[in-house]
Amino acid sequence: MRTLLLVTLSVLVLSAIGFALGPYQTDVYRKLLLWVALALSYNFLFGVAGQVAFSHFTFYGIGAYAMPILLFQAGLPLPVAVVVALVVVILVALAVAIPATRLDGFYLALATLALAQLFIVVLNEGGEVTGGTGGLTNYRLPDIAGVALSGPRYTVVIVLVVVFTWFALQRVDRSFFGRACRAVRDNPQAAAAVGIDIARTKVMAYVLTSALAAVAGMVYAFVDNTVNPPIFGLENTFLLLFMVIIGGSGSLPGAVIGAVLLYLLPFVLAPLIGHHHALVFGLVMVAAVLLQPRGLIGVIESLTARWKRR
Repeated sequence: MRTLLLVTLSVLVLSAIGFALGPYQTDVYRKLLLWVALALSYNFLFGVAGQVAFSHFTFYGIGAYAMPILLFQAGLPLPVAVVVALVVVILVALAVAIPATRLDGFYLALATLALAQLFIVVLNEGGEVTGGTGGLTNYRLPDIAGVALSGPRYTVVIVLVVVFTWFALQRVDRSFFGRACRAVRDNPQAAAAVGIDIARTKVMAYVLTSALAAVAGMVYAFVDNTVNPPIFGLENTFLLLFMVIIGGSGSLPGAVIGAVLLYLLPFVLAPLIGHHHALVFGLVMVAAVLLQPRGLIGVIESLTARWKRR
């Protein structure tokens, strides 16, 4: 009952913000919410499961491209297109995760980095299917039950995805599987000694978070009604990693804080210092990592603990 109340309240508050904003602010808000959804799922993969993977934006891109391709090129109904896209994502994730469980740390990062690069090549060379370097444009989300989900109403859809991602991962993190992921992250040998299947745990964590990234991608496809290769490049992949690290690896609130801060920071810095904002942005990230390894959530927890002691 309490969880249902929190879900309802979260959806209402976040949706109300969308209805109160102008067109430009709404566009920024929608994309911010999608970054939060991505940071939440990547936080579980990286911070909880301990997998350094650079393929999260690849699955985000698969979900985004799958929608216009399946809906308008294959002619599938929306519910069928969503199911087919998820099946494709799960199969690709399994194809990557099963052999990748033999790899750790730096080698897993390289393998998933290669996948991310291969995905960009496929998008650029995909011809009419992917639209090549220009991507796919000028499509629109079909009406659902005669209702056009556009404007603030589509913001509600994005809010639902973010809230679902938060509460789903919160529940998973508190389950036996979540504890198993943390055990594998901290000490694989000890985890194996108590009966945890390390390979299966890694595969399940990778597939779960990849599917959540793909769902966010499906929603993104209709934010601008445009998808193109640069959106899913390595620059955003590393930005997502920094969001999780700076916010606080392994913490859901930390992932949200990191995503909000790093997404909005360029909007604040650019008007103040022009094109030098990228340099300041980089220095801020480096300083945060060096001065507070636990991320901003660590700072908040330290201040909270100090206040309670007083």
